[in-house]
Amino acid sequence: MPLHLIWAEDQAGGIGQDGDLPWRQRTDLQRFKALTLGHAVVMGRRTWESLPFPLPGRANLVLTRDPSWSDEGAERTTVEEVKARSVAGETLFIIGGGEIYALMLPDASEVFRTVVHTTAEGADTHAPAMDATWSLASSETVPAQEGDQHDQTFEHWTRS
Repeated sequence: MPLHLIWAEDQAGGIGQDGDLPWRQRTDLQRFKALTLGHAVVMGRRTWESLPFPLPGRANLVLTRDPSWSDEGAERTTVEEVKARSVAGETLFIIGGGEIYALMLPDASEVFRTVVHTTAEGADTHAPAMDATWSLASSETVPAQEGDQHDQTFEHWTRS
Protein backbone atom coordinates (compact mmCIF):
# COMPACT_ATOMS: atom_id res chain seq x y z
CA MET A 1 0.00 0.00 0.00
CA PRO A 2 1.80 3.17 -1.16
CA LEU A 3 0.59 5.51 1.58
CA HIS A 4 3.51 7.48 3.01
CA LEU A 5 3.74 10.04 5.78
CA ILE A 6 6.37 12.75 5.71
CA TRP A 7 7.15 15.24 8.46
CA ALA A 8 9.90 17.06 10.34
CA GLU A 9 9.87 17.01 14.13
CA ASP A 10 12.06 18.42 16.85
CA GLN A 11 13.74 16.26 19.48
CA ALA A 12 10.56 16.38 21.60
CA GLY A 13 8.23 15.42 18.72
CA GLY A 14 7.02 18.97 17.99
CA ILE A 15 6.04 19.58 14.36
CA GLY A 16 4.27 22.93 14.45
CA GLN A 17 3.73 26.17 16.26
CA ASP A 18 0.95 28.69 15.59
CA GLY A 19 0.09 27.04 12.25
CA ASP A 20 3.66 27.11 10.91
CA LEU A 21 6.92 25.20 11.12
CA PRO A 22 8.95 26.29 14.16
CA TRP A 23 12.22 26.39 12.14
CA ARG A 24 13.62 26.99 8.68
CA GLN A 25 15.38 23.95 7.23
CA ARG A 26 16.11 24.44 3.55
CA THR A 27 17.75 21.01 3.20
CA ASP A 28 14.66 19.29 4.64
CA LEU A 29 12.39 21.23 2.26
CA GLN A 30 14.56 20.07 -0.66
CA ARG A 31 14.20 16.45 0.53
CA PHE A 32 10.44 16.94 0.91
CA LYS A 33 10.18 18.24 -2.66
CA ALA A 34 12.35 15.44 -4.09
CA LEU A 35 10.27 12.74 -2.39
CA THR A 36 6.81 14.17 -3.09
CA LEU A 37 7.20 15.64 -6.59
CA GLY A 38 4.98 13.85 -9.08
CA HIS A 39 2.80 12.31 -6.35
CA ALA A 40 -0.40 13.41 -4.67
CA VAL A 41 0.01 15.19 -1.34
CA VAL A 42 -2.77 14.88 1.23
CA MET A 43 -3.30 17.44 3.96
CA GLY A 44 -5.88 18.82 6.32
CA ARG A 45 -7.64 22.10 5.59
CA ARG A 46 -5.57 24.10 8.10
CA THR A 47 -2.34 22.85 6.52
CA TRP A 48 -3.72 23.81 3.10
CA GLU A 49 -4.55 27.29 4.38
CA SER A 50 -1.01 27.68 5.76
CA LEU A 51 0.55 27.19 2.31
CA PRO A 52 1.30 30.30 0.23
CA PHE A 53 0.21 28.47 -2.96
CA PRO A 54 -0.63 24.93 -4.15
CA LEU A 55 2.46 22.72 -4.21
CA PRO A 56 3.52 22.56 -7.87
CA GLY A 57 4.01 19.25 -9.63
CA ARG A 58 1.71 17.46 -7.20
CA ALA A 59 -2.03 16.92 -6.87
CA ASN A 60 -3.03 18.82 -3.72
CA LEU A 61 -5.71 16.81 -1.88
CA VAL A 62 -7.39 18.39 1.13
CA LEU A 63 -9.16 16.34 3.79
CA THR A 64 -12.09 18.20 5.28
CA ARG A 65 -15.39 17.25 6.89
CA ASP A 66 -17.11 20.14 5.09
CA PRO A 67 -18.74 18.70 1.95
CA SER A 68 -19.16 22.19 0.45
CA TRP A 69 -15.49 23.16 0.84
CA SER A 70 -13.53 24.04 -2.29
CA ASP A 71 -10.51 26.13 -3.17
CA GLU A 72 -8.62 26.80 -6.37
CA GLY A 73 -5.65 24.47 -6.82
CA ALA A 74 -6.96 21.85 -4.39
CA GLU A 75 -9.19 18.81 -4.59
CA ARG A 76 -11.44 18.01 -1.63
CA THR A 77 -11.13 14.39 -0.53
CA THR A 78 -12.13 12.01 2.25
CA VAL A 79 -10.21 9.44 4.28
CA GLU A 80 -12.05 6.66 2.42
CA GLU A 81 -11.04 8.11 -0.97
CA VAL A 82 -7.39 8.43 0.11
CA LYS A 83 -7.35 4.80 1.29
CA ALA A 84 -9.02 3.61 -1.94
CA ARG A 85 -6.49 5.48 -4.11
CA SER A 86 -3.65 3.99 -2.09
CA VAL A 87 -5.03 0.44 -2.33
CA ALA A 88 -5.41 0.98 -6.09
CA GLY A 89 -1.65 1.58 -6.25
CA GLU A 90 -1.39 5.38 -6.29
CA THR A 91 1.48 6.75 -4.19
CA LEU A 92 0.22 9.41 -1.80
CA PHE A 93 2.14 11.46 0.77
CA ILE A 94 0.38 12.66 3.93
CA ILE A 95 1.91 16.07 4.70
CA GLY A 96 0.00 17.26 7.77
CA GLY A 97 -1.11 18.36 10.12
CA GLY A 98 -0.92 16.54 13.41
CA GLU A 99 -4.52 15.25 13.39
CA ILE A 100 -4.16 13.93 9.85
CA TYR A 101 -0.85 12.19 10.63
CA ALA A 102 -2.41 10.43 13.64
CA LEU A 103 -5.47 9.47 11.59
CA MET A 104 -3.50 8.01 8.66
CA LEU A 105 -0.50 6.43 10.46
CA PRO A 106 -2.27 3.05 10.97
CA ASP A 107 -2.76 2.75 7.18
CA ALA A 108 0.72 3.94 6.14
CA SER A 109 3.45 1.68 4.79
CA GLU A 110 6.34 4.16 5.10
CA VAL A 111 7.29 7.23 7.12
CA PHE A 112 9.89 9.75 6.04
CA ARG A 113 10.80 11.61 9.21
CA THR A 114 13.30 14.39 9.69
CA VAL A 115 14.48 14.92 13.25
CA VAL A 116 15.57 18.54 13.61
CA HIS A 117 18.28 18.80 16.28
CA THR A 118 16.52 21.34 18.47
CA THR A 119 13.52 21.62 20.78
CA ALA A 120 11.04 24.28 19.71
CA GLU A 121 9.76 26.28 22.66
CA GLY A 122 5.98 26.46 22.48
CA ALA A 123 5.39 23.76 19.85
CA ASP A 124 1.63 23.20 19.84
CA THR A 125 1.38 20.34 17.32
CA HIS A 126 3.17 17.01 17.72
CA ALA A 127 3.97 13.99 15.57
CA PRO A 128 2.12 10.76 16.30
CA ALA A 129 3.96 8.08 18.23
CA MET A 130 5.28 5.24 16.12
CA ASP A 131 4.87 1.81 17.72
CA ALA A 132 6.86 -1.43 17.46
CA THR A 133 5.35 -2.26 14.04
CA TRP A 134 7.78 0.28 12.55
CA SER A 135 11.43 -0.42 11.72
CA LEU A 136 14.10 2.13 10.91
CA ALA A 137 15.24 1.31 7.34
CA SER A 138 17.79 4.11 7.03
CA SER A 139 19.11 7.11 8.90
CA GLU A 140 21.43 9.90 7.78
CA THR A 141 22.57 12.79 9.97
CA VAL A 142 23.17 15.94 7.93
CA PRO A 143 24.96 18.99 9.38
CA ALA A 144 23.20 22.32 8.89
CA GLN A 145 23.72 23.60 5.34
CA GLU A 146 23.11 27.08 3.99
CA GLY A 147 19.49 27.95 4.80
CA ASP A 148 19.25 25.53 7.73
CA GLN A 149 18.94 26.68 11.32
CA HIS A 150 19.89 23.29 12.81
CA ASP A 151 21.51 19.95 12.07
CA GLN A 152 19.00 17.24 11.13
CA THR A 153 18.65 13.49 10.73
CA PHE A 154 16.72 12.05 7.79
CA GLU A 155 14.98 8.80 8.70
CA HIS A 156 13.07 6.31 6.57
CA TRP A 157 10.76 3.94 8.47
CA THR A 158 8.90 0.90 7.13
CA ARG A 159 6.35 -1.49 8.59
CA SER A 160 7.95 -4.57 10.18
